[in-house]
Amino acid sequence: MYIFSKRIVPFFFLVACSVSSLASGDFKHISVADITDKGTFRSESVYGLRSMNDGEHYTTSKQGRLIIMYAYKTGEVTDTLFNIEKPEKAPFKSFSAYTFSPAEDMILFETGHEKIYRRSYRAEYYIFNRRQKTFRRLSDGGKQRLAAFSPDGRKITFVRKNNLFYLDLDTGREVQVTRDGKYNHIINGTTDWVYEEEFAITKGFAWSPDSKKLAYYRFDESRVKLFNMMLYERKLYPENYTFKYPKAGEKNAEVRIFVYDPDTGKSTEMKIGAENDQYIPRIKWTKNPQVLSVIRENRLQNHIEILLADVHSGKTSVVYSENNKYYIEEIGDDYPVFLDNGKEFIIYSEKSGYKHFYRYNLNGKLVNAITGGAWDVDQFIGIDQKKKLLYYTSSEESPLRRSVYVIGLNGKGKKMLSRQTGTNRAVFSKGFKYFINYYSSVSTPVVVTLHNARGKLIRTLVDNKKLREKVKEYGVAPKKFFSFTTPEGVKLNGWMIKPPDFDPSKKYPVFFTIYGGPGSQTVLDSWSYGWNELLAQHGYIVVSVDNRGTGARGEAFKKITYGQLGRYETADQIEAAKYLGSLPYVDADRIGIFGWSYGGFMAASCLFKGHDVFKMGISVAPVTSWRYYDTIYTERYMGLPQDNPKGYDDNSPINFCDLLDGKYLLIHGTGDDNVHFQNSIELMNALIEADKQFEVQIYPDKDHGIYGGNYRHHLYTKMTGFILENL
Repeated sequence: MYIFSKRIVPFFFLVACSVSSLASGDFKHISVADITDKGTFRSESVYGLRSMNDGEHYTTSKQGRLIIMYAYKTGEVTDTLFNIEKPEKAPFKSFSAYTFSPAEDMILFETGHEKIYRRSYRAEYYIFNRRQKTFRRLSDGGKQRLAAFSPDGRKITFVRKNNLFYLDLDTGREVQVTRDGKYNHIINGTTDWVYEEEFAITKGFAWSPDSKKLAYYRFDESRVKLFNMMLYERKLYPENYTFKYPKAGEKNAEVRIFVYDPDTGKSTEMKIGAENDQYIPRIKWTKNPQVLSVIRENRLQNHIEILLADVHSGKTSVVYSENNKYYIEEIGDDYPVFLDNGKEFIIYSEKSGYKHFYRYNLNGKLVNAITGGAWDVDQFIGIDQKKKLLYYTSSEESPLRRSVYVIGLNGKGKKMLSRQTGTNRAVFSKGFKYFINYYSSVSTPVVVTLHNARGKLIRTLVDNKKLREKVKEYGVAPKKFFSFTTPEGVKLNGWMIKPPDFDPSKKYPVFFTIYGGPGSQTVLDSWSYGWNELLAQHGYIVVSVDNRGTGARGEAFKKITYGQLGRYETADQIEAAKYLGSLPYVDADRIGIFGWSYGGFMAASCLFKGHDVFKMGISVAPVTSWRYYDTIYTERYMGLPQDNPKGYDDNSPINFCDLLDGKYLLIHGTGDDNVHFQNSIELMNALIEADKQFEVQIYPDKDHGIYGGNYRHHLYTKMTGFILENL
């Protein structure tokens, strides 16, 4: 659902416009060229980092033409591992990604990307033999997807036209594992639209640790209804693009799991239960190459199980089971983590009321809780299996911040490794001897530093000092955090950007920028600079508030919105506007709101239900009725529409258009495969029936992000003009 991250939605939207009537002051004005052309506020960083097997070196790519190797210890360049000009016979002009084989004797290059959906794409793949300095095309049968080395480095698996293949590098033979793949019917080795979007998974295959068995997904989409989306593309006769999209309460694809044996050429089905209306969000091999783990969830996503499957018979047993009275939050590739001792695994759970790590044995018995307390784990980083240490980030310090920690698997010896207050993210070397930390705060652009495993600073790789000095010339002070308590007794956190030359004796309009969806956060001590600062230069106080339902404050705060998305969130934003309107320097008659995706849903809800508070609103690509959105996301937080019709209808803005009493701008791309243009069409119908005037901006063929060409320039010019005119 989320337009950016599933957890944290940064506000780096960049405007492309030039308007007059800026706030007074001796400072530079943010312009179109600064943001869209010159990259004036672009942070430097370290991109595409890969740790080498020795744990002493890492690589980065340069302009899609070079792979440079650095020493962790000295930070110096030690080698150029690949130069597209050498050898001159490189069959591509640039590469978009690269992967080393397990032995690092080969590099798999991606080029010629063709986007499919948010995370999926097709590409041409080339194998570079580092010793022989030769190239080989992965396959001549058309572009591939998801190409990856097997653990022994002797095979490369890929998906093409919904079928699974692998190339045997020893024999040069291309092996087709499945043959029944068919668009909009059968998918092998990858996932359908809704799994890709909501479970963040596209790779639907995995080799066993000994590379002798290949597990894979098979989706049967036959019973899923088609969604039709017109693609205009300046053609005389536009194309009617159709794809399988299961909406709330409708049928999902049937998912089955198979294990293929290259020696026999046969696949064995894993027995994951007779129920076909369920989810399999992950499969993972245990340390035993004869045992595959399968994660199984019921459709309501309030019950999860870890199954252990015998790959020869397909028989399964349940090793872990968990229920939740609301829902179990989305799991990722780090669930579970099997330990090298072959006897234990690590999971995370909110069963204590907060998200924490737990250690279990393969008999399903709890060994110990690893972390605990009235705070949430944020991100699993990795496990040093030799030293029995787990690395992670959490919000223990504050819901507004993220710090890097290490703790023993026995739950002892916890230590904070990051030293700076703000938002930290760490990438460790193989062997966990070093880590590179990415830090920022509301006043500090990204700082990239190298540390040893104990957290000691070795050197600074990127400090963005020039950018830090540059933004001072534009007169906009960093965000300031604030909190207030609603009449219901709920404490909410927010940030505020005040105009340059702010005068507390004057009154200023307020502009809310909002997301507000389950588990998300916009109020975070991290760096961003762009559209919000431009609006502040125009004399607006720009604000964001994290309502109930957002993350890093425990299960009760987040899951109160279950079954009624929009109710508590809207109430909290209205109270936030009332609170700000009571401040002596705020013009309570000029409060506006903007949001994208879930934020677009919220902007409309707040403008309609809070018509006596909000005077203007902008929704970009909004959900307008949860009946129109997909099964996995919607039902996780709302249950089935058949069981909860009031929850679906009583909190959707499409049913409250008669309350609109302000200025409203509705924006959508017609090619949005995620939040369909249908949402805005039906909202338009409802507004017209309610005899309400509004403005609409449509972007032909653009998806949920509205990127490409001049479209972002046009979008933010439109929105900024609308704000200046109506607020």
